[in-house]
Amino acid sequence: MATSFQVTFDCANPAKLSEFWAIALDYKIQEPPPGFESWPAFLKAQNVPEEKWDSASAAVDPEGKGPRLFFQKVPEGKTVKNRVHLDVNVGGGHGTPVMERRQRVNRKIEQLTGAGATRVSEYNEMGEFWVVMRDPEGNEFCLQ
Repeated sequence: MATSFQVTFDCANPAKLSEFWAIALDYKIQEPPPGFESWPAFLKAQNVPEEKWDSASAAVDPEGKGPRLFFQKVPEGKTVKNRVHLDVNVGGGHGTPVMERRQRVNRKIEQLTGAGATRVSEYNEMGEFWVVMRDPEGNEFCLQ
């Protein structure tokens, strides 16, 4: 049996970045624990000071299959290229004709640039097509 995991992002604005990645992956923002109508209600009940309420956020797969993405606020900004990045598979895989894969990738690029992403570069090599992007805080990822 495989070990479960979450992907953690250090960032300046956890709420904004979790919303972006929820759009990118068709995830949703994690709901507060049972018995609480909102995260502020939960945090208040846990005696978390209000100035720390913006210190974290999470996005989850609505079907519960994919890993949880956790976003934690850190004081320093991103300074170098990621050593690990996500490849977001929106094209449909090898069974999908190349032109259709390109169209799907381009539609997702349009959606994500509207949500704050930046297009960096495009590649078409060895039968593969992918586009390198940056999220609103500069983290690299690929759409393929």
